[in-house]
Amino acid sequence: MTIMDKTADIPAPRAGGSGDAPLLEVRDLHVEFHTRDGVAKAVNGVNYSVDAGETLAVLGESGSGKSVTAQAIMGILDMPPGKIPQGQILYRGQDMLTMSYEERRKIRGQKIAMIFQDALSSLNPVLSVGYQLGEMFRVHQGLSKKQAKAKAIELMDRVKIPAAKQRVTDYPHQFSGGMRQRIMIAMALALEPDLIIADEPTTALDVTVQAQVMDLLSELQTEFNMGLILITHDLGVVADVADKIAVMYAGRIVETAPVHELYKRPAHPYTRGLLDSIPRLDQKGQELYAIKGLPPNLLKIPSGCAFNPRCPKAEDICRTEIPALVPVSEQDGTELPGRGSACHFWKETIHG
Repeated sequence: MTIMDKTADIPAPRAGGSGDAPLLEVRDLHVEFHTRDGVAKAVNGVNYSVDAGETLAVLGESGSGKSVTAQAIMGILDMPPGKIPQGQILYRGQDMLTMSYEERRKIRGQKIAMIFQDALSSLNPVLSVGYQLGEMFRVHQGLSKKQAKAKAIELMDRVKIPAAKQRVTDYPHQFSGGMRQRIMIAMALALEPDLIIADEPTTALDVTVQAQVMDLLSELQTEFNMGLILITHDLGVVADVADKIAVMYAGRIVETAPVHELYKRPAHPYTRGLLDSIPRLDQKGQELYAIKGLPPNLLKIPSGCAFNPRCPKAEDICRTEIPALVPVSEQDGTELPGRGSACHFWKETIHG
């Protein structure tokens, strides 16, 4: 997996060392929403890529641009008011933004699938789960109703829903939150896509069920050698499943790193703030840390570094110059593979 900014070259060899195009590559993507109050700049030059079998976790608070980037990849942005003024979204080297609707429709679902965060609202309440799972096969593969139902049962078994044969005619409200999320995973897997985008797949689930869902995703990813983009605000969710992490703030990627390196030594004050906000067993009885202030208004993003109004390390340069995502190195100058930080003072953060 390679994550890079157009202003810097951050080397990160992909799995297998292949010189072929990545499975998915996002280049300098910008997304705007035109409203009565002005233009909200939701995504501002995002660059990342993912290969088969790799997991990229995209982290950040609500409004950081994580889900909007995913919606742009899937081609499900409401346009208008949404607009993509520049950028490329390459699937196996082909720019999906220049494809016709029919060409892109063939990729969506068959090659790239998405798991949404609210399974209950994503499933049709008046249709059985078996009918909804079978629809993928009826529409894309021309199977009969009987054949599609058999495939639906097979999928439900695969995602470990008990008594799948008996429950295939049940409706979404008859399943628990965790089971509904398994149905959404089954739906995404129906056509065995190359890439799955999971947008907050464990939201509103208890900790035990979260772990089960993440274990299932990881197991299925290994089985099918799929690429996985995991969108979340929860650092705890990605610790055991991600290969690399991209941290977003105000529509930009502010830090990239291999997962364990990021936890050990963050190189951006925002990332450090997110890590410090995680409850710890050795801090029982102490007040939980919280990043001061609120995420910026996307209609009026602060000048310079967007994080500067909330940053404890901000200086004058932070208020005037937007920091580029640059390679991160050890104190002796040895570059750290796959690491990048968009902070004027990243050295003090990672080495301080």
